[in-house]
Amino acid sequence: MNHTKSESKKYDVVIIGAGASGSALAYTISKYTNIKHVAVLEKYDRPGQVNSRASNNSQTLHVGDIETNYTVEKVKQVYPAAMMVAHYGEILTPTERNKFLFPTSKMVLGVGKNEIATLEKRFDDLRPIFPNLKKLHRNEIAQVEPAVVDGRDEKTPILALHTTSGYAVDFEKLSQSLIDNSEINNPDIDILFSHEVSKISKLKNGQGYHLAIKNGESIETRVLVVNADSYSLLLAHQVGYGKEFSLIPIAGSFYFSKKILNGKVYTVQEPKLPFAAVHGDPDVNKSGATRWGPTARFHPVLEARNMKTSLHFFKSSGLWKWKTWTSFAKILFDPVRFKYLLENMLYEFPWIGTQMFIKNVRKIVPNMKASDVTYAKGYGGMRLQRVDTNTKELLLGEGKIIGDMAIFNMTPSPGASVCLYNAMRDAETVTKFLGTGFHFDKERMMTDLYKESETCEGKDPGLKYNYVS
Repeated sequence: MNHTKSESKKYDVVIIGAGASGSALAYTISKYTNIKHVAVLEKYDRPGQVNSRASNNSQTLHVGDIETNYTVEKVKQVYPAAMMVAHYGEILTPTERNKFLFPTSKMVLGVGKNEIATLEKRFDDLRPIFPNLKKLHRNEIAQVEPAVVDGRDEKTPILALHTTSGYAVDFEKLSQSLIDNSEINNPDIDILFSHEVSKISKLKNGQGYHLAIKNGESIETRVLVVNADSYSLLLAHQVGYGKEFSLIPIAGSFYFSKKILNGKVYTVQEPKLPFAAVHGDPDVNKSGATRWGPTARFHPVLEARNMKTSLHFFKSSGLWKWKTWTSFAKILFDPVRFKYLLENMLYEFPWIGTQMFIKNVRKIVPNMKASDVTYAKGYGGMRLQRVDTNTKELLLGEGKIIGDMAIFNMTPSPGASVCLYNAMRDAETVTKFLGTGFHFDKERMMTDLYKESETCEGKDPGLKYNYVS
């Protein structure tokens, strides 16, 4: 679209953020709707540079088979929703697909009688959903992941659930693929990098939104969709939405060792903690290594390793409100969470942090020593958890605020895994916003990407349950 420098660029739909979620929506609109006047605004010079960046997440396609903090009902939704990423890969050439999608084995390990009992029940519950999921006892674990058994006390019982049907994902490259194919599907789409939105306001006529860009440009849109994760709440606040929400900023860090594991190995998680227990993963961009983590600590920024975003955190968190502080106190001083966060803060200290962290790794690989791991400098992302300051509740998983001709998505893990499913829901809402003359071919998208055989209900579940972190 051509515009003079002095006038606002005008669109039917503007998407803010070109991570996995924003890129997935751009792809969905470009392929399955007749909306042509679309723009994607990204503050960085290429897609997927915040939480979708390969170094900022665990690179796992979360489907619910090894994530023990997913209830069975949530697994029934997450599995077919996440597998849309794998099915998207299937419609590409092998060369394109192999840039971001990597088949891998996955295991969740239970140590001790209580955790084994949890996995025994979970296996029975999940068998109808995952027919390829296997229950492994000690000798079978040793054949698949020898390091998990070597050096372990014979008196300590262990059990694992294992599948060879897992995927690792480079969500940064997935974002790039989705953007590239969006431009192929709709040559008129504007992908505008280095376009950071400084201010959103409603148009005076009430027919959309005005976006001020830091480079001085001006943009108007009928429909606005914000897929900027932690920034989504900040931008929602600018137009009066989500005032009751705050954010608890949790930063994660990782360690590297030489290759110890053959695939991904997770452990049974504590339900009260909105972040994964320590797990070991192959890194998609670092051959011959195993990545360990994440740790988790309170860190008042919106982007990892970017202290300039601390001001943005304070603007979006509402820390000047007394009810925000009382909400934080209730959540963070829960004995389980407080102990966990205190321990994880110590992990950041030289030497002593490694000595403490290695104890968690030994739950997976008993023979690991502190000297076997090195701190992964430059790795780790932010997972900002929403807080409802009215109810003082921690709201785990994805958040969505739907306003007047606007959607604001906050998508902590597994947001990237379910990016295409979330895009399908948002594309349906966007076309309803635009009204007569616009349509979304949801049936064709579901035929291409959403397989009924991957859910017990055999239908679109419609997000009855929120996704969990």
